[in-house]
Amino acid sequence: MLQERLIFFPQKVSEARRAEIARRFPAAKGIFIEASDGTRLHAWFLKSGPDLVLYFGGNAEEVSCMLESAQAELPGASWLLTDYRGYGASGGKPSESALSSDALRWYDYAANVLHAKLIFVFGRSLGSGVAVALAARRPLAGVILSTPYDSLVAVAQRYYPYLPLRWLLRHRFDSIALAPRLETPLLCLIAGRDDVIPPEHAERLYDAWRGPKRKLVLAGARHNDTDAAPEYWPAIRRFVSG
Repeated sequence: MLQERLIFFPQKVSEARRAEIARRFPAAKGIFIEASDGTRLHAWFLKSGPDLVLYFGGNAEEVSCMLESAQAELPGASWLLTDYRGYGASGGKPSESALSSDALRWYDYAANVLHAKLIFVFGRSLGSGVAVALAARRPLAGVILSTPYDSLVAVAQRYYPYLPLRWLLRHRFDSIALAPRLETPLLCLIAGRDDVIPPEHAERLYDAWRGPKRKLVLAGARHNDTDAAPEYWPAIRRFVSG
């Protein structure tokens, strides 16, 4: 009954706060689109090169926190940092089906309206499941997964071994079921001391991936500080630049 509260931690942004973020990052443009069911969705767009990184964040992440790093660490690519439903300036309530549907909407917007030449998807933590679902349905230049998991069922079962979660969990994000048929190149960034999603869940997903893949284990990193590891951004730059 409470699984939504355990999976999703929406971080809302008021219109005044959104305007403040826009003033702080003048290169970032706030974009609104309409989801298939009419829900208003928001993202931050940083225009740079012809290639674009479509970003899906963690379960308690307000994605404007990525604006500074995106500009500084990967300035040669454009970025589309999406707010999940109920997060940032997006309306609605999050769910697996809604987030996966919205990811398709954002991809189509990037391809058809922003005219991105190549599209990479970048999923962090919860967002890795959204990214994998998108990779199963749209052509991508590459998939970047940071602190990913095989499935939320497997992770949740680890924490609640006494519950029949295989039958109870509605938001499954079953990435490992999709991985064996995905041929998109993968960069998998694993926190060696992950205290939220133990590394073996990421390793299982990596092992199941069919396409070309690279793995970087950040030995001293925990779940929420991977981007502080010195190898993190150089690995992403190398992957995106080919």
